[in-house]
Amino acid sequence: MTQVTERGTPLPTALPPAPRAAGRRRSPAAAACVLGGAMAAGLGLGFLAVLVIVLWISSPYPDSGPGGALHLAAGLWLLAHGTELVRYDTLSGVPAPVGMTPLLLVALPALLMRRAARLGSASGDGSDGDEVLPASAVFSAVTCGYLSVGSLATVYAAGGPMPADPLSAAWHVPLVAVLAAAGGVWAAKGRPVGPLPEWVPGGVRRAVARPRYALALRAGAAGALVLLGGGALLVGASLAWHAAEVQGSFLALTGVWSGRFAVLLLALALLPNAVVWGAAYALGPGFALGAGATATPLGFAGSPALPRFPLLAALPPEGPGTVLTCATVGVPLLAGLAVGWFAVRRAREVSYGETALTAALGALVCALVLAGLAAASSGPLGSRGLASFGPVWWETGASAFAWTLLLAVPVAVAVHSWRTRPARQADASAMEGEDEWHDSGVRELRWEALRRAAGALIPDLTQDAPHVPAEPAPAAPPQAATVTSSRRFTVMTGLHLDLTPAPVPAEQAAVPAPEPSAPLVPPVTGARVLARRKPPA
Repeated sequence: MTQVTERGTPLPTALPPAPRAAGRRRSPAAAACVLGGAMAAGLGLGFLAVLVIVLWISSPYPDSGPGGALHLAAGLWLLAHGTELVRYDTLSGVPAPVGMTPLLLVALPALLMRRAARLGSASGDGSDGDEVLPASAVFSAVTCGYLSVGSLATVYAAGGPMPADPLSAAWHVPLVAVLAAAGGVWAAKGRPVGPLPEWVPGGVRRAVARPRYALALRAGAAGALVLLGGGALLVGASLAWHAAEVQGSFLALTGVWSGRFAVLLLALALLPNAVVWGAAYALGPGFALGAGATATPLGFAGSPALPRFPLLAALPPEGPGTVLTCATVGVPLLAGLAVGWFAVRRAREVSYGETALTAALGALVCALVLAGLAAASSGPLGSRGLASFGPVWWETGASAFAWTLLLAVPVAVAVHSWRTRPARQADASAMEGEDEWHDSGVRELRWEALRRAAGALIPDLTQDAPHVPAEPAPAAPPQAATVTSSRRFTVMTGLHLDLTPAPVPAEQAAVPAPEPSAPLVPPVTGARVLARRKPPA
């Protein structure tokens, strides 16, 4: 029975639950994304910790306990993000920075973070009641979880033999985390290329949506890959040429298998750095080998203070350059050709200016990629003579832009002209054919020829006298078709239609034949023109 008030309104049997504040609403999906980011950082730390502990156990002369090995693992994890470490145990007593990041180690945190972002974005579509987080929420949650573990690792590594520089860790770790998380969310959403968010100005959104930018990215990536491939070829050839020196330095560093295994792992981790150095060497600026020592194709100047390491044993000899070292200029030439080739659109309506602009943008993209890789692959290995190792990023980027721009623009214009040449010739031939066909003088001559061939079918209106049908022209064999580059004209002459009655046989001669009458249709001798398009080449 429903209870009512004095005014007759029914009383509610149960009050609806009070809405929970929006700020206090718990989201299981967001919590899972935070946990995923923290697990990605933990897996990277765990992998390096296991590797360092194994090398520490197998070392015959460990100089620290397991705590020191774990602190070193945390420092290596931060170094994999580009963080600069500080080594206090030096002969001079002056702290020495260690900032050269092995590029192969960067792949470990980047791949783990990208995977965590993809898993966080791969939630249900909401059909089964699952919570669907937007891309921005997934990105923020995964990044927060990763950075929380990164801050703890930075504090823990401060008590080890090689602590991290706090200022360097404050921006290197978030940079890697943000880029990897953005790449994972973008891949999980199907790698969309647009549209840009609404807060971006409309002019910028319309400009970015043009095809030239996608082509410029493709052309720049092709040029960067050619440069890196050339650098890898140079490094491999130099290692093979100096195989004896490389083997001697590898065996002289340590005599136990655990130490040689550690040296081998370090050489493999630094191999991508050597590839970038080879690309910078081919571009011309070269790379630094300490304070005052630079290796370029024109020569190896200065007195480098080099540690004994297998990769450094493959350096070119000191002194002026040779013909073989100057031949490395072919690598940027090939890169410029690649940028120009991939910057051309397969469309006839694109102008030469648009093609040249796309090639220039591709050269700029290639330069930015090489400059970023040069900055990531270089750094200090100590103080004073070991303060600078690797290529200078702005010199490498400027050289890459100059080489590729010098060749990409003319190559792109030439390729565009070559690809559109058949279409332009067809259009020009078509225009010439149409002009000749519709020319007034040619039209009058054709009309006169048709009138003479048709006889009485077409009277001559230019004469006052009655027209006398002209004698039909003698039959001529069919002539071959006249072919032009854009149209084919099949001209058939000598077409006769004789519709006079057939002769009567001798048996039917008794039958009175009807009086001969004129043919229903007089003989016709004319020409027929068939226009056909030439098939595309």
